[in-house]
Amino acid sequence: MKKITFAALLVALLSTPVQALQADPTSEALAKVLAAQSDEHKARHIYRHPGETLRFFGIRPGMRVAEALPGGGWYSKVLLPYLGSDGALLGVDYNMSMWPNFSFATDEFTAKRKTWPTTWPEEAQAWRGEAGATVSATTFGNISDDTKGSYDAFLFIRALHNLARYEDKGGYLSQALNDAFALLKPGGVVGIVQHEARADRPDSWADGSNGYLKKSFVIKAMRKAGFTLVDQLDINENVKDQANEGDIVWRLPPSLATSREDPELREKMQAIGESNRMTLLFEKPIAE
Repeated sequence: MKKITFAALLVALLSTPVQALQADPTSEALAKVLAAQSDEHKARHIYRHPGETLRFFGIRPGMRVAEALPGGGWYSKVLLPYLGSDGALLGVDYNMSMWPNFSFATDEFTAKRKTWPTTWPEEAQAWRGEAGATVSATTFGNISDDTKGSYDAFLFIRALHNLARYEDKGGYLSQALNDAFALLKPGGVVGIVQHEARADRPDSWADGSNGYLKKSFVIKAMRKAGFTLVDQLDINENVKDQANEGDIVWRLPPSLATSREDPELREKMQAIGESNRMTLLFEKPIAE
């Protein structure tokens, strides 16, 4: 009998048709949750690939997961029912001291953000389904000691650019990555999906202020925080998005911020689709 090497087995697994992989209960559970999402939500799957992305990050029912900048809950609406009653989801917002850096952050807006750790979990209850995960919230810089070392995964889905943009204003990116490291168990993972600038674009443009970061920058920042790069996935890349100086990521769907009064330009942006994105998996090392 011919010996089957681990490498050969891995190749075989990676070559297995999706239909066969769906026989796995975890994949079936995720597929069921995704199928139950609204039509508006599912319309974005072609660009965001939530099923493939969450499987790549190793997210499974029963896990304790933190999600940075969950906002209106695009991923939270998948995670809460998928993690199930044995799981937990922690939403983590910007440190309050970061908000005044945004031009749109009026005093009224900032006052409302102060209540977010209470109001967001209340809103998210509606996304849990019949037996969803528990949900709570906090902000960077306010991770409680009793939660440190207790989470399985931390997700940064399109959430790093503003942290990097204002790093010089208050060390916000460093704080966020250090908080993620502290929150995770040894062997816990960080999943990143981030608007990606091409490697040959100017660093001064790809500093987060336009929405884009370079992959090399993200990897360097993660390693500085103590994480190890495990793998990367190309499924969220978009070759049509060749953004350069003068472009902002919000020119593309779903924002279409620069073409609201220009139907011809809007059509061009829609033809590009959502942004080119890196998808990276990191791990908090297990101490020897």
